[in-house]
Amino acid sequence: MEVSVRKFYRARSFILNRSNWITNRLRLLLTFSLFLVIAGCNLPASTPPSNLLATLQAITPLAVSPSVPAEQTATPGPNTIPSTYMPSSADQPSGHIVFTCQIYKAQYAEQVCIMNADGSDHRRLTTGDGVRHFYASLAPDGKSVLYSGFREENVYEIYEYNLSDGSVNRLTDKLGVVTAPEVSPDGRSITFMRWSPTDNQYQVWLMDRDGGNAARIPQVLGWDPTWSPNGDQILFAATDKDGRVQLFVTDLDGKNQHKLSDLPAIRGRNDWSPDGQYIVTYSGEPWHREVYIMNADGSGVHQLTPSDGNSQGPSFSSDGKWVVFTAYFDNYGDDHGCEIYIIRVDGTDLRRLTDNDYCDYQPRWGP
Repeated sequence: MEVSVRKFYRARSFILNRSNWITNRLRLLLTFSLFLVIAGCNLPASTPPSNLLATLQAITPLAVSPSVPAEQTATPGPNTIPSTYMPSSADQPSGHIVFTCQIYKAQYAEQVCIMNADGSDHRRLTTGDGVRHFYASLAPDGKSVLYSGFREENVYEIYEYNLSDGSVNRLTDKLGVVTAPEVSPDGRSITFMRWSPTDNQYQVWLMDRDGGNAARIPQVLGWDPTWSPNGDQILFAATDKDGRVQLFVTDLDGKNQHKLSDLPAIRGRNDWSPDGQYIVTYSGEPWHREVYIMNADGSGVHQLTPSDGNSQGPSFSSDGKWVVFTAYFDNYGDDHGCEIYIIRVDGTDLRRLTDNDYCDYQPRWGP
């Protein structure tokens, strides 16, 4: 009887020890599996890049992109920002930025100002305190500034300001309300927007550099036109068939016109990167606007600017490594609080260039 009892307890002890060993193994296996699941959530969806910076970009969104359709919310990675655009201490901003300076805190008296790309040497170009001047851009050679100026009711003209001697040349003559002039990359033509109360249409026009041969691009209704880097196409904003404002592109003869973007509440001001690979624009409801960057075909859209700055009106630097824009980061909610900021195309190194008690906006980068 005693022998049987000892055998029973030996068998019981063996079974309990075996059970504890199996339990511990299962716990270890479950813990390791859970670790793999958690770690897997932080891995990029595509093949990881070879360098650490590209890896961080692949797994870290530049910013949250609210209200953007699912197919448009692309996570930035090596296919979105090429290695040639990686930030470097040597890649400091250069060239000049022209913009509208609302020095009298009233639209009817806006002026055109210019500064170096680091914010230095800020100065006013236009005169005429009670006349509106706005929508400025620098010519590709950096020698002159084009802008729109009020002439009379329902008439704005395009002017060219010579930076070397301060002389001003009027290029149009009572075409209507003409704004957003921009010289072509080869320096031979100008595109602009024209509106007239007669037809009540926003039209994209072309003319020679001296203002001659001004004519509408056939079948192109829109505003805020800008040239492609090779000068073969024009990017502009227009209302689509669903009544939403989006970005479109067209050949110079009005052919091959097609929609690029699918963002909510686009306003219009946009730009093409110097290498032709990227486009910047801005989108959002009033006081909730953000700057977005996308591939030139409209894919890969993501928010570039930090949220809650009411950012708008972007333009690429001449080397394509920076974007200038207007925002209210430091004066949110103040109608006179917009300042000019720059940011690298990877969403880093945000800098404020202006600091005034009035609004600075519509920046355009040039040589």
